Amino acid sequence: MKLTCLSISGGGGRSYHSPASHLLEMEGLRFLLDCPIDLSALAAFAPVPLTGGEAGLIRAVPRYWSPTAAAAAKAGGVDAVLVSSATGMLGLPFLTRLPGFANTKVYVTEVAARIGKLMMGELVEMHREFVRYYGPDTDGLPKWMEGEKLNEFPSLLQKAVTEDEGNGLISLMPLYSPGNIEECMQAIQPVKYGEEVCFNGIFMLKASSSGLELGNSVWTIKGPRASITYLPSSVFVSAHALDFDYSSVKENDVILFSDLSSLNDMDEDNEKLDENAMDETDSLLCRHSVLRDDGADADEKILFLCNSDDITEEIERISFICSCIISAIKSGGSVLIPIGRLGVILLLLELISETLHSSSIKVPIFMISETAAEVIAFTNALPEWLCKSRQEKLFSGEALFGHVELLKEGKLYLFPHLHSKGLLAAWKEPCIVLCPHWSLRLGPAVHLLRRWRADRRCLLVLEQGNDAELSLKPFMPMAIRVLECSFLSGVRAAKIDTLLGVLKPKFVMLPEGLKSRYSSKERPWSFLYYSKGKTIELPNLQEDFEVHLATDVALGLQPRQLNETTAVARLRTKLFVSSGQYQLAAAEKQSDQSKRHLLQRDAVDPDRLLPALQEKGMVCSFAADDKSAGERSVLITSPGYALVKITSDRTVIYCDDERTSKHIYDALSSVCNGI
Repeated sequence: MKLTCLSISGGGGRSYHSPASHLLEMEGLRFLLDCPIDLSALAAFAPVPLTGGEAGLIRAVPRYWSPTAAAAAKAGGVDAVLVSSATGMLGLPFLTRLPGFANTKVYVTEVAARIGKLMMGELVEMHREFVRYYGPDTDGLPKWMEGEKLNEFPSLLQKAVTEDEGNGLISLMPLYSPGNIEECMQAIQPVKYGEEVCFNGIFMLKASSSGLELGNSVWTIKGPRASITYLPSSVFVSAHALDFDYSSVKENDVILFSDLSSLNDMDEDNEKLDENAMDETDSLLCRHSVLRDDGADADEKILFLCNSDDITEEIERISFICSCIISAIKSGGSVLIPIGRLGVILLLLELISETLHSSSIKVPIFMISETAAEVIAFTNALPEWLCKSRQEKLFSGEALFGHVELLKEGKLYLFPHLHSKGLLAAWKEPCIVLCPHWSLRLGPAVHLLRRWRADRRCLLVLEQGNDAELSLKPFMPMAIRVLECSFLSGVRAAKIDTLLGVLKPKFVMLPEGLKSRYSSKERPWSFLYYSKGKTIELPNLQEDFEVHLATDVALGLQPRQLNETTAVARLRTKLFVSSGQYQLAAAEKQSDQSKRHLLQRDAVDPDRLLPALQEKGMVCSFAADDKSAGERSVLITSPGYALVKITSDRTVIYCDDERTSKHIYDALSSVCNGI
């Protein structure tokens, strides 16, 4: 088993919008784990239309940074792609439009596939504004990528140049087309949580809930000799999505821990993970015995992981954002929220609704996005993908989310564009606007920020994780207030040990960034650390593998007893693989049992063989052997010449005459046990 890390975007919000990706090799097959685009590189490009404040930014149609797609293409192809989230599939059209990837299977949950398609379509539509402004992008290298001109641009592009390592900037690509998206969707095989899919007869693939977002998944890959859990960004208890599914990923051999949110500086638990911190955690888990055999230890660890502290903090964080929004509205300012997380948007709308109702403030809320109407309708039609508390609302006749009431009351407006019909009639300031794009280079956010940037009463809500100074550079000078927020993005580092104690793997592959932060306490599993561009090889977990014998073959066996504990039988079968298991099935044509040659067993007794050969009319005698070497030889002189050398563990026959060979075989058959 080999693992190559293809891309790592960093912690926090970066890990949400551009998850890490890997190339996994097992049993001669290649799996690509996620294929994102790092959209943070968009910050190096100037938004359009140009206003004169874009010094130092690239004034051209953007190229999109997908080191994963470039590395996978360079590797010569993959057999399958496993996608853990909607953001993890944004780079897929870069791959599926290449001839070598025409037959590649892509596995992703139904919900993530649908949301991902909407996100790709919206990205293409927003990108068209650049094409309309500058003209169509060229197939060749743009002028800004030639020579030393790149040295004049921001560090983000310098990073792309460095990471390409002289490969012609292949990671910076022209954006795909709507046709490429449709081709990509043709390759997708959507799955449900808990549904097992057999790939290539050898592997069983299964997606289970990661808890972070609607449709996000943890993948289990089970092969004949090893099982692996691909664990991307996850949360144990969610306020909207189905909770983390422990049962589906327990006791697999290997865990590939790809949740990079624990590298985020905002996570206080990462500051110091030493022996004392871990001992304190252990004492919270079980005050009397950490290693009990009755299963209660695992239950207590799950309770520790599933406490509601993280969700409580998330709700408090969003509540604080709501209070800042109300403050801006009361001062007469509008609020711009270019946040790209569906779960956060749903919770934000819910809490804004409650806050506006309690404060008796009437202000319009606009969602301006190509996908707004479809996503809002979509979230009300998938209760089985939601957390239990949301499902209970369905059975009690309540709306699944708070935005349903906002729509009914006429407080929430959904429009695809700023120039949409009806928007001007409904527009009223102050207002609250949720729209793309969080990069502040695409979509309605660019135009609305330019409208309100000089108004100190207005508020801009951004997510931490990107270079805010670079993102806001083309909008300077600014008077608008800016609120940077961080959101729950995955497993806190202090809970990693506890999670591994529940899942009980043999090996754990962690990002190199966690190596220095991890305690040195001994654990029952081994660690391997990966970093971008390096391949690590996992030692063989199991040299042999189980083979299942078909019932009809087993019933037809005729075993012969070798000794008190062992019996042996001869069989003729065909070996095939089905549902991840090797099986022996009856051959299509069984040979006539009476005509087949017997297979001989046991050591040959020279003193019995000599008279048996003589009975067949052969002239033979013992050769002058050195018996101390443990070897005896029978020399045959008629009807042909032959030599039979006998030791305790082998018998070798030297003969080039067919008739003599047959006599020797018959003699051996009379003194040995045949099968």
